[in-house]
Amino acid sequence: MKTDYPYPILAREGWPFLLMFLGLAIVLQIFLTGWWLVFSAFFYLLFLFSLQFFRDPRRPLPDLSPQSVLCPADGRVIAIEQVEDPYLSRAAIKISIFMNIFDVHVNRMPVSGVVHNVWYFPGRFFNAALDKASLENERNALWIQTPDGQDVTVVQVAGLVARRIVCHVQKENSVVIGQRFGFIRFGSRVDTYLPPDTQVQVRIGERVRAGAQCLATLPVLAP
Repeated sequence: MKTDYPYPILAREGWPFLLMFLGLAIVLQIFLTGWWLVFSAFFYLLFLFSLQFFRDPRRPLPDLSPQSVLCPADGRVIAIEQVEDPYLSRAAIKISIFMNIFDVHVNRMPVSGVVHNVWYFPGRFFNAALDKASLENERNALWIQTPDGQDVTVVQVAGLVARRIVCHVQKENSVVIGQRFGFIRFGSRVDTYLPPDTQVQVRIGERVRAGAQCLATLPVLAP
C-alpha cells in the first residue's frame, strides 16, 4: 500500500508560533534602528527554528502486510525489551523511540483499528531518554485493537523540555495506519507496547522515520 501523506508541510500546532515570531520580527525591524535590530534578528531565528521543528513532511507509506506495525515517531530507538504493559496488565515487547528537538515531532498511528481507551497522566519532566520517563513523566496512552483483535498500546511521553502533548483521537474512534494522531512539543519519546511474540524489525540505536518504515510484525492469530 502506497499513499501520499494527506497533511500540510507544516503541522498546524506550529502555525501560531510561526505567525507570532514572524510578526514580531517584522514589527521590530520596522520600528527599531541600530543595535536594537538584534531583537528583530532574534525573532527571525525563532521563526526559522519553528519552521524546522514543526515540519510535517509528506511520506508515502511503505509496502505493508496486515500484521505490520508502522513506526509512530521519528527519532532513535533507545529500548527494545520484554516488559509488562502497565496499561493493559499483560506481557509485552516495548519499543521506545526518543525524539530530539531536531526530529519531526508529528506522531502517526502504528496500526489500523479502534481506540478502546485513552489515558492521560500528568507527571514530571525527566529527560525522555531515561527509562523512568516511561512511567513518571507526563504521558498520554492509547489502546488500539486491530481488526483481528490484537492489542497495541502507543504512549506519547513528554520530556525534559517538552511541556505539551497533543492528541487528536478519542475513545471509540476508528483509526487508520499512518494517520496523524498527535504531536509533542520540544523533545520527547514514544513507547509502543506489542504482543510478546511480535517480530521486531528495528534495532537499538537505529534512526527511524514515522510513517515511512515498519517497526515490527504482529503474530498471526490462530483461527
